[in-house]
Amino acid sequence: MDRAKIKGGFNMDLKSCSKCGKIHPRGYNCNVGRIYNRTKDDKLRSTYAWTKKAKQIKEDALGLCEVCRAQGLYTYDNLEVHHITKLRDDPNGLLDDDNLITLCNYHHRQADDGELSADYLRELVKVRQGLDKS
Repeated sequence: MDRAKIKGGFNMDLKSCSKCGKIHPRGYNCNVGRIYNRTKDDKLRSTYAWTKKAKQIKEDALGLCEVCRAQGLYTYDNLEVHHITKLRDDPNGLLDDDNLITLCNYHHRQADDGELSADYLRELVKVRQGLDKS
C-alpha cells in the first residue's frame, strides 16, 4: 500500500510540528517564529546594551509616559522607549540618553507619525534629566 494512502485511519506522511503544534506533511518547513527582513535597526535593538539602556530610560522616567506626565496624567502601561532621531538617520544615537524618551504606545505612534515634534520631545527629555539630578 502507498504511504500516502491512509493506513489504519492515519496518514503516515503527517507529523506534529514542534514550532506551531499543527499537523504538517513530512518534509514541510514551518516558518512560525521566523523573523524575515530584519533591518539594521532591528538588529541594533536586539542587543544586550539596548535592552539595558531601555530599562534605564524607563526607570529614569519613573515608569511613566513622559508626554502623559507633562499633561498631568500617569500612564504606566504599555511603555516603549522611542528614538527621537530615527536610527536610520543617526545609528550612533542608539544609546544616547538625549535621544531617548519613554512613551506609552499611543504617544509613540504619534511621535512616529510626526504629530509630536522632536523639539517638544527633547524638552521633555531635559525635564527628565533635571529630575535625575535632584
